[in-house]
Amino acid sequence: MTSNSTGLDCPDISITYGAYAVIVSCMYFCTFPISLFLNGLAAWICVHLHSTSPFIVYLKHLVAADLLLSFTIPFMAASNLPGATVSLKAFACRYSNVIFYCCLYTSIVLMGLISLDRFFKIVRPGGKLLGQSLVVSHVTAACVWAMLFVGTAVPTILTNLNPSNTTGDQCMSMTDEAGLRPHQHVITFVKLLFWSVSVVIVVCYICITKRIIESFRKSGSNNSQGKRKAKLRVFLIVLVFFTCFMPLHIMHITFSYRETQKSVCTDQRMKVAYDVTLWLSSTNACLDPLLYVYLCKEFRAQLVAMLRKI
Repeated sequence: MTSNSTGLDCPDISITYGAYAVIVSCMYFCTFPISLFLNGLAAWICVHLHSTSPFIVYLKHLVAADLLLSFTIPFMAASNLPGATVSLKAFACRYSNVIFYCCLYTSIVLMGLISLDRFFKIVRPGGKLLGQSLVVSHVTAACVWAMLFVGTAVPTILTNLNPSNTTGDQCMSMTDEAGLRPHQHVITFVKLLFWSVSVVIVVCYICITKRIIESFRKSGSNNSQGKRKAKLRVFLIVLVFFTCFMPLHIMHITFSYRETQKSVCTDQRMKVAYDVTLWLSSTNACLDPLLYVYLCKEFRAQLVAMLRKI
């Protein structure tokens, strides 16, 4: 699920890709302190938040996923450097990158659950649905963690690696034949998971937008500023989600199955594009804490209280 090509088998373009690999790694290293600080701050605030609604429950789990993902970023950056050792690449392929992807898709699913919660609260405000129960939200969040870590991390971690392979052009080149099929199943599963969550988010926020517009019309309000704020709130969530995650999964369509073929000299431009879109996905961990301030009154109140104490 990640590439570490140095391009040594493609000498005509190896220098170009090597330069890009250094640039992408620097982008990761720049993202790391920002993500760690913002999510560390968000985690401290969440410790002081009471889980009074499913939204806050999912938000806390989302903060945990983003914070854990932040700790894997330096390993992702270092293993992508052209001079990275094979042992470092093996560690990244088996452990840190696996946790990175698990946290990434945990965040995606939790954002889908948050969208469903917003849908129920705005479109079905008077209903007493099972999904609006605190107990159910805790169980659902726990199931998401279990599904992704047991269903994707465990098969990948248990896959046999061959550290004696010194080419290290990609993780799959260090995987034995027995590990190729489970890895391909994991890739297919997470791709389907992303597109399913995307459909849920789009449908939820289309319905939410329609309900907001209808409520303004029924009330006879001419508050154009309120309408713009409501639309902007919906637009920002969708914008952040698809800006961060859509490019990566478009690249998955053409790239991920090439990895399973163990092609030594794949298109380096595609590898660069994949690495950049993967970095773009990691920036979601930096943007999520900013959305918390905008979307959650309790989170914003705790942040203001903390700043006043300081």
